[in-house]
Amino acid sequence: MTTITFDTHEFIKELKSAGFSEQQAEAITRLQKTAISTTLEQARHDYQLDDLATKRDLKELELKVDAGIRELELKVAKDIAESKAELIRWVVGVGVLQMTLIVGLMLKLTHSI
Repeated sequence: MTTITFDTHEFIKELKSAGFSEQQAEAITRLQKTAISTTLEQARHDYQLDDLATKRDLKELELKVDAGIRELELKVAKDIAESKAELIRWVVGVGVLQMTLIVGLMLKLTHSI
């Protein structure tokens, strides 16, 4: 909650120096404090001040987003590395299978000649 500093002593001194009595100065000071509180509460309600983001809120969010992005980048890099390894295994496996078939066909052809 936002706090507004209001120097009531100084306010009363100013009013008294302007010719107000002690009771008048204190009454005006109380009314002024009430008016400030009411105005602030109305502004808080009208503009939903409690829901506004501060610079600190935005910085914290930025840090969380940056951390999330770094985590996602690491995950993507890991997934790419795993996919690459899987692709290499398939290529090597298919190559071995092709070589086996070629050798088998060549042996079959040489035995039938």
